[in-house]
Amino acid sequence: MTQAPSQGDRIAKVLSRAGIASRREAERMVEAGRVSVNGKVIDSPALNVTEADKITVDGKPVGAPDEPRIWLYHKPAGLVTTERDEKGRETVFDALPENLPRVMSVGRLDLNSEGLLLLTNDGGVKRKLELPATGWLRRYRVRINGTVSEAKLDQLREGITVEGVSYQPMIVSFDRQQGANAWLTVALREGKNREIRRAMEALDVKVNRLIRLSYGPFQLGNLRAGEAEEVKRRVVRDQLGLSEKAKPARVRKSGRTPIRRR
Repeated sequence: MTQAPSQGDRIAKVLSRAGIASRREAERMVEAGRVSVNGKVIDSPALNVTEADKITVDGKPVGAPDEPRIWLYHKPAGLVTTERDEKGRETVFDALPENLPRVMSVGRLDLNSEGLLLLTNDGGVKRKLELPATGWLRRYRVRINGTVSEAKLDQLREGITVEGVSYQPMIVSFDRQQGANAWLTVALREGKNREIRRAMEALDVKVNRLIRLSYGPFQLGNLRAGEAEEVKRRVVRDQLGLSEKAKPARVRKSGRTPIRRR
């Protein structure tokens, strides 16, 4: 077992990269005595391991990590973006297509929001894409009840503070009025919790539909609600600045995953 802190990676990171669990969940698994290294149960996540160490979880060997993968998922409204919900509501992970491996969401969409949610099998990719420094533009279709003037929209374009929370300038365009509702396109780089809904409430209008269309270079396109599609691994490597492995993992014949029938 490798114990020198300068060698290898923390056990939670290794389990996350292998698609076993997120880092936080992996730490809880270690503390519960479910993880062994070289035949010995460990009880602290403050342990570094290398490729030479033999790791098991619940008695099952942990294989080498798969290369980073990303899926586009069209989240329907009404699902919680979390592994478990204390209120017993259905989660994104309850509704994912059955043949996906264990995945983590990149950021969140709230209960009533829909559209593009990125999924990945790699904890490092998740953290990288969530970092504010990544600065990827996120674009949304927004339906509001009522209408709003260009003068008010300029407040969003210049940056607005709501209840002490400052939001960076947004890119906003008024698309059309549809009866009592109006459609806008809003793009932002921050993605703070309920940012668009709170900003619109500050303009005295309420969002009644919110659809994420894109996250950086990744687009929702024609993906149907509840459907998932894997991003080509070459695209993932290019977008994340990764080098290609000498022996790439097998690629599915079909990039689109059928909807799980419940």
